[in-house]
Formats: sequence, structure tokens, C-alpha cells
Amino acid sequence: MHRFANPARFRRLSQRVQPGLSLATLLSLGIGLWLALLQSPPDYQQGETVRIMYVHVPMAWLAMAGYALLAALSAALLVWRHPLAALMARAAAPVGACYALICLLTGSLWGRPMWGTYWVWDARLTSMLLLCFLYLGHIALSRAYDNAERGDRAAAILALIGVINLPIIKFSVDWWNTLHQPASVTRLDGPAVDAAILLPLLWMAGGFLLLFILLVLVRTETEMDRRRLEIADQIA
Repeated sequence: MHRFANPARFRRLSQRVQPGLSLATLLSLGIGLWLALLQSPPDYQQGETVRIMYVHVPMAWLAMAGYALLAALSAALLVWRHPLAALMARAAAPVGACYALICLLTGSLWGRPMWGTYWVWDARLTSMLLLCFLYLGHIALSRAYDNAERGDRAAAILALIGVINLPIIKFSVDWWNTLHQPASVTRLDGPAVDAAILLPLLWMAGGFLLLFILLVLVRTETEMDRRRLEIADQIA
């Protein structure tokens, strides 16, 4: 990983993979939307509203995975002082926050016909809301100091503390009696979802994952340019 700590080397690699990554993202999301909207059947209980799942579930998975990435970058910054860790963390946090927010919004829209309300203080929903706040806290802290390095370190500490929320989100439906349904895909005994629904769900998850990576790469380059301009202004 230290080979890519050099900004120039990272930028060359990023710009080399972005065209192919963009095409793969469009194809994956296009195929996923075609399968989700046109090919997959409606649920026998939920009807057409089940299609919200094809956005909601991948967003939940990737909001959690994005925060795990944020924590790993924070550890690299605090322990190994990885040169690009802070910049990539700054790039990843807003993307993860958007994914968490979309997860909450689509879950609310899905909950209205299923539960009769847009929101309940359910363990899963509350812990996911906390995840969104942790992302926003990281964004705010990283920009709260005149000294960018102090802000990055403070945000990194928050990110590492917030990791404890990830297992709470994952296992909240097992630990407490909640309205949210238990895991039906990531189960030890195999998915409890029909292949006609599971396949488009995985295509959508793959497309949103590629989009996440693409956005983080582009935003990291933007953060590199911003940091270079800030240093130039200080010297001037």
C-alpha cells in the first residue's frame, strides 16, 4: 500500500482505472435496474413496493462498508501516518454519508406501507441513523480546524470510536425485538431469498459498489488539488 502513498503515483493509477471503472459502473447499474424493475417478480406480500429493496439494501451494506473503510484509513493515518489516508478519508466520508442517508430515506418509504409509519425508533433504524451522524461528525471535525492535520486527526479518532456501531447495526435484529426483518441474504445457512430477487439485488449492490469506488477516487484527486492550493496559499 505504501507504493501508492505517493500522490503522483496514486493519481496516475486513479486516472488509468477511471474510464474502465465508469463503464463497468454504468453497465452494472443498467443491468441491475433492468433486472430489478422489469424482470424480477413482485413479492407475494409486499407487491411492487419490494423494489425499493434493490436500492435500500445495497445502500445499507455499502454505508457500513464505507465506514469500515473510513476507520481503516483513520488507523493508517494515526498509526502509520499514511500520506494519502487523510485525503481519502475526507473523500470517502461524504460519499458514505450520502449512502447512509439514501438508506434511511428509502427505508422510510418502504416502512410506510409495511409498518404503517415512516419512522420508528427501532434498534436497526436508530443505529443506522447514528451511522449517518458519525459520517457527518467526521466531515465537520475534519474541517473544524485551521490546521488541516489537527482536523484530520480529530476526525480519525471519532471514526475509530464509531466502529463499535457497526456490529450493533448488523446484529441489532438478533439482539433485540425489532420491527426490522432479520438478515435474509448474509446468513450462515445460505440466503433465504429467491434467486429471481437475489440476482438483481447483487447486480445493484455491485453497481453501487463500483460507483462508491469511482466517487472516492475522483474526490480523492479533488482533495489532493485542494490541499496543494492551501499549501501554496500559505507559502504565498
